Amino acid sequence: MARFLKSRDKVLGKSLDDVVFIGSQKVDKPFISVVSYSAQELTEAECHSPLDCAAYLDSDHVTWISVYGLHDTSFIQQFARGLNLHPLVLEDVVNTGQHPKMDDYDDTIYLVLKSLRFNPETESVLSDQYSMIIGANVLVTFHEQPMEMFKPIRERLRKGKGRTRKRGTDYLAYVLLDTIVDNYIVTIENLGSRIEEIDDSIFKDFDQEVVSTITRYKREVSYLRKTIRPVKDLIGQLIKVDSNLISEETMPFFKDLHGLTIQAVEVLETYREMLSDSLNTYNTIVSNRLNEIMKVLTIFAAIFIPLTFIAGIYGTNFEYLPELRYKYSYFVFWGVLVAVAALMLRFFKKKGWL
Repeated sequence: MARFLKSRDKVLGKSLDDVVFIGSQKVDKPFISVVSYSAQELTEAECHSPLDCAAYLDSDHVTWISVYGLHDTSFIQQFARGLNLHPLVLEDVVNTGQHPKMDDYDDTIYLVLKSLRFNPETESVLSDQYSMIIGANVLVTFHEQPMEMFKPIRERLRKGKGRTRKRGTDYLAYVLLDTIVDNYIVTIENLGSRIEEIDDSIFKDFDQEVVSTITRYKREVSYLRKTIRPVKDLIGQLIKVDSNLISEETMPFFKDLHGLTIQAVEVLETYREMLSDSLNTYNTIVSNRLNEIMKVLTIFAAIFIPLTFIAGIYGTNFEYLPELRYKYSYFVFWGVLVAVAALMLRFFKKKGWL
């Protein structure tokens, strides 16, 4: 399936009531993980039915509900009815090709973006869609599959470290978004370290494989730009949103996160320019090498022009050529050829053409 634009053939002619999953299945069976906490206590549970989560929705504690697996639309619909989700939110949740954005629904804030990771074996960027609904006491996240990056957050919540247990859902949303953006930086660093090695390989290993590598990296950088640039705008919108769901205490953290996304976008632009410069450098080297080859071939051709002329004269079939009867004609002929070639080489060297 294409990364830049997912096919929407399945939704052609469908209404909002017809929930259609767009993407690929990444878990065998959907499930729900719940973490409910306050400054003093924490409860964890795993629900295999959306109805099992109903008791947590009215809790006074901060509740983080994680839904894993988006392919089972009936499961997602059942869960969405319990939360009274807007039909457009439900459509965006199950569309894994959704463009990163933020929607303010007064009593909730909906965010959708991509989580990224770098595959060192294929040197490619892999992504998963990540949706988030911020409520007063409930934060709901939708995942295509479990993510390793969030394990440290769960561990900190269990141990009560940091300020997360003392804050509301807005701060938990910041922590999750910060982890995703930090992972953007790590992904960019992993890809960037390989991009920075290209210049050396251009001069050391001059072959067509370099062009293939540059083209592959340009494709990955383009995908990163498509994914991360909208997140910068998303965080910018979140900073300006007029909602009671985002407290004044948490707003500086989102502003700092916005600065981090700006930095990520700027680094991507730098790597994009580096790849373009590397490709231009490669083409320049190819052109210079071709020019050197053509210069050598031209010099050889220029040397052999008078030699061919002399040989052509004495290769004619005229019956009378006085030089042919001379005893040392053959040696004189070679001497003239060598002398002409030597004089021409000396002339070329004096002109700086060699």
